[in-house]
Amino acid sequence: MSTSGTPHHARGSALLADPLRNKGTAFGPRERAEAGLDGLLPPAVETLDEQVDRAYEAFLRYDKPLNRHIYLRQLQDTNEVLFYGLVTRHLEEMLPVVYTPTVGEACQRFSEIYRRPRGLFLSWDDRHRFRELLRNRPHEDVDVIVVTDGQRILGLGDLGVGGMGIPIGKLSLYTAIGGIHPARTLPVLLDAGTDNEELLADPHYLGRPARRVTGEDYDALVEAFVSAVEAELPGTLLQWEDFATAHARPILSRYQDRLLTFNDDIQGTAAVALGALTTANEVSGTRLAEQRFVVLGAGSAAIGVADMIRVALTDDGLSDEEARSRFWFVDVDGVLLRSRDDLTEEQRGYAHEDGETDGWEGTGLDEVVRRVSPTVLIGLSTARGAFTEDIVRHMARTCERPVVFPLSNPTSHAEATPADLARWTDGKALIATGSPFPPLEVDGREVPVAQANNVYVFPAIGLAVTAARATRVTDRMMVAAARAVGDRATRAAPAHGPAPLLPPLGEMREAARDVALAAALAAVEDGVAPEATEEQLREAVRAAQWTPGYAPH
Repeated sequence: MSTSGTPHHARGSALLADPLRNKGTAFGPRERAEAGLDGLLPPAVETLDEQVDRAYEAFLRYDKPLNRHIYLRQLQDTNEVLFYGLVTRHLEEMLPVVYTPTVGEACQRFSEIYRRPRGLFLSWDDRHRFRELLRNRPHEDVDVIVVTDGQRILGLGDLGVGGMGIPIGKLSLYTAIGGIHPARTLPVLLDAGTDNEELLADPHYLGRPARRVTGEDYDALVEAFVSAVEAELPGTLLQWEDFATAHARPILSRYQDRLLTFNDDIQGTAAVALGALTTANEVSGTRLAEQRFVVLGAGSAAIGVADMIRVALTDDGLSDEEARSRFWFVDVDGVLLRSRDDLTEEQRGYAHEDGETDGWEGTGLDEVVRRVSPTVLIGLSTARGAFTEDIVRHMARTCERPVVFPLSNPTSHAEATPADLARWTDGKALIATGSPFPPLEVDGREVPVAQANNVYVFPAIGLAVTAARATRVTDRMMVAAARAVGDRATRAAPAHGPAPLLPPLGEMREAARDVALAAALAAVEDGVAPEATEEQLREAVRAAQWTPGYAPH
């Protein structure tokens, strides 16, 4: 089988219908004659660069982000090389359209804007046939699978089958940034149903029109999928994406020692946050071990961020107990305290003794910040505006360079805006956000706001495990990736004046090689990849990163 899923001898319209082998107007005269394309294309013969120029002009003619998203998806379904040529040339501009925040609206309107199938839809009703269905995948060899069940899409909730937009978007970035060949990626939607009343009432909803399966049935659905992957695609990297808090951590714990797998919401978000924090420490001249953390939100992503930072803190010499004590978590019911009976095992690991809050006037965020005087404030709550002026000004009074990360997605759910944070702290705050924001004006010039986008890590992890032939994704690999992101940001910083806490998004393809190398080295050190020297791994990373270009026919 060819990597495209279409035989190499395909001719004429069949060739033009194959997005991985279609060159469109880039087919030369000889190719057109040999492949039966004469008359099927306009006479002009263009280079890939000329096609990219024309496609970019078309992209700009759409004024709404969703329409631009639809245009890019249609281009991907027509000519993948051209799609990736366009996205990689205009990476920073295209990222918010291909992925957050625009992908959120695309998921909400998935059934409405659906054009062509991509990936696999695995429904509860077909759970006994998952291995058979997996054999229907478009391409035989797969390096990376991204799977979601659509239950917790960004900060938008249960979008059912519409969640498929997330794996499609994620894998586009695995290719555009990490360089994973597009034919070796597979988006998957586990359709367990939906509890979204609007979707259930929508006659045009394309998913399973029934309420979500739960409990043992849900676990059986996930196990059926994992077993099918083990049987059909052993050794393939499996990324879990946008699963509800009740499922995300248990699934990761159940399978992380059984498969080459990770959860991007838990581990990817955490690694990017640690990378930005590494740069913030460098800028402020402080050590990680000196920080005090308040985290708003106690879901799987928030706990994942704390877990990743905790590993780094123990590397810096703190005991595990000391590292845990540096964190104060606040959820809708206040501080995580040992007396609460609604905590998960992971949350309980960060809960404080009730006596530590004696004399407090409540346990809400404002009181916690007033009592703890944190140096780092992290938001993963989807509670818009939760980082109020009073809270942030208190931080600025008690900390020389407050670190504030409103990481909730999409933009409408951010805990604060960078402009407000800068104004309330007289420009002292060190900021990273979850979604893109306009640059800040500092000393008469524009300074980009660091977006703690998981694209800094997950494409590089895919590149690392592919190049190093890793069999597991370990915590040390993620910490190494995080520190490499921070190092890259420090190297990219201007000689004078403020700089963002993360590398320029436009340089992420190059940065991905550095991050992948760091993760690959950690994989070898952890014994989950074959022995290799740094130079051998560097060359393997370089060789594994696909670049958009037309192959001769």
